[in-house]
Amino acid sequence: MVVPNPYAALLEAIPVERHEVDAGGSTTAYWTYGPADAETTVVAVHGFRGEHHGLEPVVAHLPEVRVISPDLPGFGETPPLPGSRHDIDAYAAWLQEFVDAVAPGAVILGHSFGSIVVAAAVAGGLATPRVILVNPIGAPALEGPRGLLTRLAVFYYWAGARLPKRVGDGLLRNGAVVRVMSVSMAKTRDAELRRFIHDQHDTYFSRFADRDQLHDAFLASVSNDVRAYAPRISQPTLLVAAQRDDITPIEAERRLATMFPDATLVEIPDVGHLIHYETPAAAADAIRRFLAPSERDTR
Repeated sequence: MVVPNPYAALLEAIPVERHEVDAGGSTTAYWTYGPADAETTVVAVHGFRGEHHGLEPVVAHLPEVRVISPDLPGFGETPPLPGSRHDIDAYAAWLQEFVDAVAPGAVILGHSFGSIVVAAAVAGGLATPRVILVNPIGAPALEGPRGLLTRLAVFYYWAGARLPKRVGDGLLRNGAVVRVMSVSMAKTRDAELRRFIHDQHDTYFSRFADRDQLHDAFLASVSNDVRAYAPRISQPTLLVAAQRDDITPIEAERRLATMFPDATLVEIPDVGHLIHYETPAAAADAIRRFLAPSERDTR
Protein backbone atom coordinates (compact mmCIF):
# COMPACT_ATOMS: atom_id res chain seq x y z
CA MET A 1 0.00 0.00 0.00
CA VAL A 2 1.31 3.42 -0.97
CA VAL A 3 1.37 5.79 2.00
CA PRO A 4 0.68 9.41 0.99
CA ASN A 5 3.38 11.95 1.74
CA PRO A 6 1.65 15.00 3.28
CA TYR A 7 4.50 17.22 2.05
CA ALA A 8 4.63 15.88 -1.52
CA ALA A 9 2.94 18.84 -3.20
CA LEU A 10 5.35 21.31 -1.59
CA LEU A 11 8.36 19.17 -2.49
CA GLU A 12 7.28 18.79 -6.12
CA ALA A 13 7.45 22.56 -6.51
CA ILE A 14 11.12 22.64 -5.47
CA PRO A 15 13.85 21.73 -7.99
CA VAL A 16 16.16 18.94 -6.83
CA GLU A 17 19.34 17.43 -8.27
CA ARG A 18 21.46 14.48 -7.19
CA HIS A 19 25.26 14.85 -7.16
CA GLU A 20 28.36 13.06 -5.93
CA VAL A 21 31.65 14.36 -4.56
CA ASP A 22 34.78 12.85 -3.04
CA ALA A 23 35.01 13.53 0.70
CA GLY A 24 36.73 11.62 3.47
CA GLY A 25 38.20 9.17 0.98
CA SER A 26 34.77 8.04 -0.19
CA THR A 27 32.13 9.19 -2.66
CA THR A 28 29.41 11.18 -0.92
CA ALA A 29 25.96 11.28 -2.50
CA TYR A 30 24.11 14.53 -1.94
CA TRP A 31 21.00 16.34 -3.12
CA THR A 32 20.59 20.03 -3.86
CA TYR A 33 17.14 21.57 -3.38
CA GLY A 34 15.89 25.00 -4.27
CA PRO A 35 17.04 27.85 -6.50
CA ALA A 36 20.69 27.95 -7.55
CA ASP A 37 20.72 31.73 -7.04
CA ALA A 38 19.24 31.64 -3.54
CA GLU A 39 20.59 34.23 -1.10
CA THR A 40 21.25 31.52 1.49
CA THR A 41 22.68 28.02 1.21
CA VAL A 42 22.21 25.53 4.03
CA VAL A 43 24.04 22.21 4.35
CA ALA A 44 21.69 19.87 6.23
CA VAL A 45 23.05 16.82 8.09
CA HIS A 46 20.56 14.08 8.99
CA GLY A 47 20.37 11.87 12.09
CA PHE A 48 21.38 8.34 13.05
CA ARG A 49 20.06 5.59 10.75
CA GLY A 50 18.41 8.24 8.61
CA GLU A 51 19.39 9.68 5.26
CA HIS A 52 18.61 12.80 3.25
CA HIS A 53 14.91 11.99 2.76
CA GLY A 54 14.25 12.53 6.46
CA LEU A 55 14.87 16.28 6.25
CA GLU A 56 12.75 16.79 3.12
CA PRO A 57 9.63 17.90 5.05
CA VAL A 58 11.62 20.84 6.45
CA VAL A 59 13.11 21.55 3.01
CA ALA A 60 9.57 21.57 1.60
CA HIS A 61 8.74 24.56 3.81
CA LEU A 62 11.85 26.53 2.79
CA PRO A 63 11.43 26.89 -0.99
CA GLU A 64 13.45 30.11 -1.10
CA VAL A 65 16.56 28.50 0.47
CA ARG A 66 19.16 26.39 -1.34
CA VAL A 67 19.55 23.25 0.77
CA ILE A 68 22.34 20.75 0.22
CA SER A 69 21.58 17.45 1.92
CA PRO A 70 24.16 14.62 1.89
CA ASP A 71 23.76 11.06 3.04
CA LEU A 72 26.19 10.52 5.92
CA PRO A 73 28.98 8.00 5.25
CA GLY A 74 27.60 4.50 5.71
CA PHE A 75 23.96 5.54 5.27
CA GLY A 76 21.70 5.83 2.26
CA GLU A 77 23.72 6.03 -0.94
CA THR A 78 27.04 7.05 0.62
CA PRO A 79 29.48 4.19 1.32
CA PRO A 80 31.41 3.99 4.61
CA LEU A 81 34.64 5.85 5.17
CA PRO A 82 37.47 3.52 4.10
CA GLY A 83 39.83 2.31 6.80
CA SER A 84 38.29 4.53 9.44
CA ARG A 85 36.33 4.03 12.63
CA HIS A 86 33.03 5.87 12.27
CA ASP A 87 33.34 8.04 15.35
CA ILE A 88 32.53 11.72 15.84
CA ASP A 89 36.01 12.86 14.84
CA ALA A 90 35.76 10.94 11.56
CA TYR A 91 32.30 12.28 10.76
CA ALA A 92 33.36 15.85 11.65
CA ALA A 93 36.42 15.60 9.39
CA TRP A 94 34.23 14.24 6.59
CA LEU A 95 31.79 17.15 6.99
CA GLN A 96 34.64 19.66 6.83
CA GLU A 97 35.84 18.14 3.54
CA PHE A 98 32.32 17.93 2.15
CA VAL A 99 31.47 21.57 2.89
CA ASP A 100 34.84 22.80 1.59
CA ALA A 101 34.21 20.94 -1.67
CA VAL A 102 30.55 21.71 -2.23
CA ALA A 103 29.42 24.81 -0.33
CA PRO A 104 32.14 26.75 1.50
CA GLY A 105 30.63 29.41 3.71
CA ALA A 106 27.20 27.78 3.89
CA VAL A 107 25.01 27.78 6.99
CA ILE A 108 25.29 24.36 8.65
CA LEU A 109 22.26 22.48 10.03
CA GLY A 110 22.26 19.22 11.95
CA HIS A 111 19.37 17.10 13.19
CA SER A 112 19.72 14.74 16.20
CA PHE A 113 22.96 12.76 15.69
CA GLY A 114 23.70 15.26 12.95
CA SER A 115 23.67 17.99 15.62
CA ILE A 116 26.68 16.35 17.30
CA VAL A 117 28.53 15.96 13.99
CA VAL A 118 27.84 19.60 13.09
CA ALA A 119 28.79 20.90 16.53
CA ALA A 120 32.05 18.94 16.51
CA ALA A 121 32.95 20.15 13.02
CA VAL A 122 32.19 23.81 13.74
CA ALA A 123 33.99 23.73 17.09
CA GLY A 124 36.92 22.20 15.23
CA GLY A 125 37.14 25.02 12.73
CA LEU A 126 34.50 24.48 10.03
CA ALA A 127 33.80 27.99 8.73
CA THR A 128 30.13 28.97 8.70
CA PRO A 129 28.22 32.17 9.42
CA ARG A 130 25.47 30.47 11.42
CA VAL A 131 24.62 27.10 12.96
CA ILE A 132 21.20 25.43 13.23
CA LEU A 133 20.61 22.40 15.46
CA VAL A 134 17.23 20.63 15.32
CA ASN A 135 16.41 18.20 18.12
CA PRO A 136 19.98 18.71 19.37
CA ILE A 137 21.46 16.01 21.55
CA GLY A 138 22.01 18.22 24.56
CA ALA A 139 22.60 15.58 27.24
CA PRO A 140 23.98 12.03 27.44
CA ALA A 141 21.48 9.63 25.90
CA LEU A 142 22.09 7.11 28.68
CA GLU A 143 20.89 9.67 31.24
CA GLY A 144 17.71 10.73 29.42
CA PRO A 145 14.14 9.86 30.41
CA ARG A 146 14.48 6.69 28.36
CA GLY A 147 17.89 5.72 29.67
CA LEU A 148 16.78 2.11 30.19
CA LEU A 149 15.66 1.83 26.57
CA THR A 150 18.96 3.34 25.48
CA ARG A 151 20.81 0.66 27.44
CA LEU A 152 18.69 -1.98 25.71
CA ALA A 153 19.63 -0.36 22.41
CA VAL A 154 23.31 -0.61 23.35
CA PHE A 155 22.85 -4.37 23.79
CA TYR A 156 20.83 -4.58 20.54
CA TYR A 157 23.57 -2.96 18.43
CA TRP A 158 26.28 -4.92 20.25
CA ALA A 159 24.46 -8.18 19.55
CA GLY A 160 23.89 -7.21 15.93
CA ALA A 161 27.62 -6.66 15.51
CA ARG A 162 28.68 -9.84 17.34
CA LEU A 163 26.21 -12.48 16.15
CA PRO A 164 26.95 -14.47 12.98
CA LYS A 165 26.73 -12.02 10.08
CA ARG A 166 23.47 -13.25 8.58
CA VAL A 167 21.73 -13.38 11.96
CA GLY A 168 23.14 -10.08 13.17
CA ASP A 169 22.30 -8.27 9.96
CA GLY A 170 18.79 -9.65 10.04
CA LEU A 171 18.34 -8.47 13.61
CA LEU A 172 19.51 -4.95 12.81
CA ARG A 173 17.22 -4.70 9.79
CA ASN A 174 14.25 -6.39 11.47
CA GLY A 175 11.04 -4.59 10.53
CA ALA A 176 9.36 -5.19 13.87
CA VAL A 177 12.26 -3.59 15.74
CA VAL A 178 12.25 -0.61 13.38
CA ARG A 179 8.52 -0.20 13.96
CA VAL A 180 8.98 -0.22 17.74
CA MET A 181 11.57 2.54 17.37
CA SER A 182 9.22 4.54 15.19
CA VAL A 183 6.22 4.14 17.49
CA SER A 184 8.28 5.14 20.52
CA MET A 185 9.34 8.42 18.92
CA ALA A 186 6.13 9.57 17.25
CA LYS A 187 3.92 11.86 19.34
CA THR A 188 1.32 12.98 16.82
CA ARG A 189 -2.25 11.69 17.11
CA ASP A 190 -2.85 12.26 13.40
CA ALA A 191 -3.30 8.73 12.04
CA GLU A 192 -2.26 9.62 8.49
CA LEU A 193 0.86 11.41 9.67
CA ARG A 194 1.78 8.46 11.89
CA ARG A 195 1.44 6.11 8.91
CA PHE A 196 3.72 8.38 6.91
CA ILE A 197 6.31 8.46 9.70
CA HIS A 198 6.28 4.68 10.08
CA ASP A 199 6.54 4.25 6.30
CA GLN A 200 9.54 6.59 6.21
CA HIS A 201 11.29 4.57 8.89
CA ASP A 202 10.32 1.26 7.26
CA THR A 203 11.71 2.51 3.94
CA TYR A 204 14.90 4.30 4.97
CA PHE A 205 15.91 3.23 8.49
CA SER A 206 17.70 0.11 7.31
CA ARG A 207 19.67 1.66 4.47
CA PHE A 208 22.96 1.40 6.32
CA ALA A 209 26.05 -0.08 4.71
CA ASP A 210 27.07 -2.75 7.20
CA ARG A 211 26.66 -3.71 10.84
CA ASP A 212 30.17 -2.70 11.95
CA GLN A 213 29.78 0.84 10.63
CA LEU A 214 26.30 1.02 12.17
CA HIS A 215 27.64 -0.10 15.55
CA ASP A 216 30.40 2.52 15.38
CA ALA A 217 27.90 5.25 14.55
CA PHE A 218 25.55 4.17 17.32
CA LEU A 219 28.34 4.29 19.90
CA ALA A 220 29.26 7.74 18.61
CA SER A 221 25.64 8.86 18.99
CA VAL A 222 25.25 7.75 22.62
CA SER A 223 28.79 8.56 23.80
CA ASN A 224 28.79 12.21 22.74
CA ASP A 225 26.53 15.24 22.94
CA VAL A 226 26.55 18.88 21.88
CA ARG A 227 27.51 20.22 25.33
CA ALA A 228 31.19 19.38 24.83
CA TYR A 229 31.38 21.65 21.76
CA ALA A 230 28.95 24.46 22.58
CA PRO A 231 31.41 26.85 24.33
CA ARG A 232 33.70 26.76 21.27
CA ILE A 233 30.98 27.70 18.77
CA SER A 234 31.06 31.49 18.52
CA GLN A 235 28.70 31.78 15.56
CA PRO A 236 25.03 32.67 16.14
CA THR A 237 23.33 29.34 16.80
CA LEU A 238 19.67 28.34 16.61
CA LEU A 239 18.42 25.44 18.72
CA VAL A 240 15.04 24.07 17.63
CA ALA A 241 13.95 21.86 20.50
CA ALA A 242 10.88 19.74 21.25
CA GLN A 243 9.08 20.03 24.55
CA ARG A 244 8.27 16.29 24.57
CA ASP A 245 11.61 14.95 23.38
CA ASP A 246 12.39 11.65 25.14
CA ILE A 247 16.03 11.67 24.07
CA THR A 248 16.98 15.13 25.35
CA PRO A 249 14.43 16.58 27.81
CA ILE A 250 13.50 20.21 27.24
CA GLU A 251 15.10 21.18 30.57
CA ALA A 252 18.43 19.91 29.23
CA GLU A 253 17.93 21.84 25.98
CA ARG A 254 17.38 25.01 28.01
CA ARG A 255 20.65 24.40 29.86
CA LEU A 256 22.39 23.66 26.57
CA ALA A 257 21.33 27.04 25.17
CA THR A 258 23.20 28.80 27.98
CA MET A 259 26.46 27.05 27.06
CA PHE A 260 26.79 28.78 23.68
CA PRO A 261 28.25 32.28 23.45
CA ASP A 262 25.34 33.30 21.17
CA ALA A 263 22.34 30.96 21.03
CA THR A 264 18.63 31.30 20.37
CA LEU A 265 16.33 28.55 21.65
CA VAL A 266 12.98 27.92 19.97
CA GLU A 267 10.73 25.40 21.72
CA ILE A 268 8.05 23.54 19.79
CA PRO A 269 5.21 22.09 21.89
CA ASP A 270 3.41 18.76 21.45
CA VAL A 271 6.23 17.08 19.54
CA GLY A 272 9.11 14.80 20.45
CA HIS A 273 12.26 13.76 18.62
CA LEU A 274 10.61 13.93 15.19
CA ILE A 275 10.30 17.68 14.64
CA HIS A 276 11.38 17.14 11.03
CA TYR A 277 8.38 14.88 10.37
CA GLU A 278 5.69 16.17 12.72
CA THR A 279 6.21 19.94 12.83
CA PRO A 280 8.41 20.85 9.86
CA ALA A 281 6.50 24.09 9.19
CA ALA A 282 7.21 25.36 12.71
CA ALA A 283 10.88 24.39 12.35
CA ALA A 284 11.08 26.11 8.97
CA ASP A 285 9.51 29.27 10.37
CA ALA A 286 12.12 29.36 13.15
CA ILE A 287 14.91 28.79 10.62
CA ARG A 288 13.58 31.50 8.30
CA ARG A 289 13.47 34.06 11.11
CA PHE A 290 16.98 33.07 12.20
CA LEU A 291 18.37 33.42 8.67
CA ALA A 292 16.75 36.79 8.04
CA PRO A 293 19.28 39.65 8.00
CA SER A 294 19.38 41.27 11.40
CA GLU A 295 20.32 44.78 12.45
CA ARG A 296 23.59 43.35 13.74
CA ASP A 297 24.38 41.82 10.33
CA THR A 298 23.96 45.13 8.48
CA ARG A 299 26.27 47.20 10.68
